[in-house]
Amino acid sequence: MKSSELSQDQYGTLFMVGTPIGNLEDMSFRAVRILQTVDAIAAEDTRHTGKLLHHFQIKTPQISYHQHNTKTRTPELIERLLAGQNLALVSDAGMPSISDPGYELVQACVQAEVSVIPIPGASAVIAALVASGLPCDRFCFEGFLPNKGKLRQQRLQDLAAEPRTIVLYEAPHRVRQTLQALADQVGLDRQITLARELTKRYEQFWRGSLQAAIAYYHTHEPKGEFTLVLEGRSVITHPPSESDLQAALQQLLTQGWSKSRASRQVAQTHSLSRRQVYQLALQLEEETSITCAESD
Repeated sequence: MKSSELSQDQYGTLFMVGTPIGNLEDMSFRAVRILQTVDAIAAEDTRHTGKLLHHFQIKTPQISYHQHNTKTRTPELIERLLAGQNLALVSDAGMPSISDPGYELVQACVQAEVSVIPIPGASAVIAALVASGLPCDRFCFEGFLPNKGKLRQQRLQDLAAEPRTIVLYEAPHRVRQTLQALADQVGLDRQITLARELTKRYEQFWRGSLQAAIAYYHTHEPKGEFTLVLEGRSVITHPPSESDLQAALQQLLTQGWSKSRASRQVAQTHSLSRRQVYQLALQLEEETSITCAESD
């Protein structure tokens, strides 16, 4: 083996290799070296990865590993690793496992005590975040929102109370719908950055309020792959009163949230003790019951 990083133990090593998200110049020397020296490359799309390998004159054989064959392919790859082979896992772009296949294989490696080594590369999440103009010290990544239904609505409600900067992925044909759905939950004034075609020829950053974004994309057709960076909810600088907290609880309870979940959300939003807020929820429930009994 040419690489000192390749396993000298009885078992092989799985390398999680980051690949460019557009611009091939973002491929690292280390990533090229690893892909040249492993026994095989597990790729999300072997045709797509084949173009990358051809560009860097890498002749390592590939094996497909995508969302439709992870259950059958994972045991096969683990068997090869246990036999001493070193493997690399790549997705079509960026780091594997980030909205791409990989988690199941890493979990299986951990259980089998097989070494997993990340080879960092380009990431749309970080690229969009640092150029967004929004706070980067604390953020959360939500990937793709559910397409529709109750699960999508619930996720949007959760994001409305999130104080950290929020990063999302979105397909071009759903950008307009998602912008409107976000505005309905968090308000039209919330700031957002839409990063399009990151590192590619037509890379573009659009920055402004959700209201302005909706207006802009009403007259401009969304094209390419989008990463959305949404401003988090403003943190309240003064301690909320009991009535403020009960009003927030009542709003969530009316939407069908359980007392426990509503208390956890309100406590997180206002940086308070969950037990303290839960006591208010119980008090609110008791007061509501008494009011109902008196009206009867």
